[in-house]
Amino acid sequence: MTDRYAVIGRPIGHSLSPRIHAAFAEASGQSLRYDALEAEAFAPAADEFFAAGGRGLNVTVPFKADAWEWVDERDEAAGCGAVNTILPREGRTVGSNTDGIGLVRDLTANLGWRLAGARVLILGAGGAVQGIVPALQESGAADLMIANRTRAKALALGRRFGVAAGGLNEAGNGWDIVLNGTAASLAGDGAVVAPAVVADARCYDLFYAVNGATPFCRWAAAHGAAAASDGLGMLVEQAAEAFQLWRNVRPETAGVLAKLRRGD
Repeated sequence: MTDRYAVIGRPIGHSLSPRIHAAFAEASGQSLRYDALEAEAFAPAADEFFAAGGRGLNVTVPFKADAWEWVDERDEAAGCGAVNTILPREGRTVGSNTDGIGLVRDLTANLGWRLAGARVLILGAGGAVQGIVPALQESGAADLMIANRTRAKALALGRRFGVAAGGLNEAGNGWDIVLNGTAASLAGDGAVVAPAVVADARCYDLFYAVNGATPFCRWAAAHGAAAASDGLGMLVEQAAEAFQLWRNVRPETAGVLAKLRRGD
């Protein structure tokens, strides 16, 4: 029987993960099936998936915190409080998080942005942001701040990770890198903060657009950003890390990313 994997979220119809993992499988000679699962609630859908023999599950919005609660155990990467990758092991489910390493790899290896010593502003305080803060800290970023519409949520994350935090109107300026982890782009809105916040900064949207730039990237570029990139590279790199956890094979990513950028 072909091993079955999936990504679960709501909404999920736009997901490129099935295409990415199919490309990884073909390139590495692996036989597997990878589906997109839309669910109203995480736990019942995850229960059903693994009861039916599922071999691995990716988790996207809005279920990363739910997945963290649901798994039987968590590895070190899931210490951030969010799970985006689940694998069965000896009758138990193990949660991990590949978002952080996927982001850092895209920023540094693919885009050539320097994180060591950089001042980094993170917009948002949801599961996606939780997953990237530890990796950014380990990368050597000199100054990190979390800014969120709900200030209390940002402050709670700031205390958890030992970084500065505040409301979106407290973000300030002079940042080297600004990372958008809010859902603004999904709502078609790029103006998350005041224009001065992104001026001269390299701006990155954790979300991606299949055709063209995300609303945040377009807005940042129009307001003086030094560079703007969406999160397609992060998606591919985090997927490669998940694939390695499941199959013990690290797939090549450059060709897959280039193919997606071309729209192939």
